[in-house]
Amino acid sequence: MQTVRAPATSANLGSGFDVFGVALGRPADVIRVDRASATSIEVTGVGARYIPTDPEKNVVGAVAEALDAPAHIRIDKGVRPSSGLGSSAASAAGAALALNALYDRGHSREELVPIAAEGEAVVSGAAHADNVAPALLGGFTVATPAEVLSLPASIPLVACLPEIAVSTRDARAVVPEAVAIAELVETVGAASTLVLGMAADDVGLVGEGMDDPVVTPARAELITGYRRVESAAYEAGAAGVTVSGAGPAVLAVCPREMRRPVAAAMVRAFDASGIDARAYQTAVGPGAMLY
Repeated sequence: MQTVRAPATSANLGSGFDVFGVALGRPADVIRVDRASATSIEVTGVGARYIPTDPEKNVVGAVAEALDAPAHIRIDKGVRPSSGLGSSAASAAGAALALNALYDRGHSREELVPIAAEGEAVVSGAAHADNVAPALLGGFTVATPAEVLSLPASIPLVACLPEIAVSTRDARAVVPEAVAIAELVETVGAASTLVLGMAADDVGLVGEGMDDPVVTPARAELITGYRRVESAAYEAGAAGVTVSGAGPAVLAVCPREMRRPVAAAMVRAFDASGIDARAYQTAVGPGAMLY
């Protein structure tokens, strides 16, 4: 048997749509795999009843097929589905790492990224690597069609998750198909600032670099209370706020000592909008780990 802890992730970070991602210190999935003649799946934990156990409809089934590694796969979900925190990516990345070790396939973590991304295609319709890359490699990642780059980082974060759901497909549907050149220039500038901030471990630069005039405003409309939560986070000391992935989680970057007041302010703001929420005081952390 092989056991893996696979972290939640946050993709996009505002200005890096479909490219940037970070691994979060918490929450996480735990995946256990045992050799079998055919793949079977068992799911427990948060939101388990919403996750199919048919291998053809579950991300880990696609990963097992891609690795030619049939197994009984048990997933203990710590990352809620439809959260914007890379729930499917955590399972896909964890299964890829565990099955690679179980069957001694010999793939590097970098080589497992496109394999785990094939699992993501089961739920999102396309093999995106922006969540599976940080789930496998940890830290801050830049995923392009040509390659995946990773950078160690420890930026403090708060991820506030409301008790509403936003599907990845719906979130992609609202993304504008074209942008003005001025918006493109602004986004490129912000993305460059964010990368420099991650490299320098500079909370202020990362927060500034989260600014995004295109995707975030469109997706924010799908999240009840987003503007109120955003304002509350800034007032409590956040350096930057954005939609985490497809949402509905809202991600804030702040100084380490400000995580508690920022988290409390975000939860109160959702509550004021009639939405229950919980907040994770976390930071950019390591990728999936074998036990």
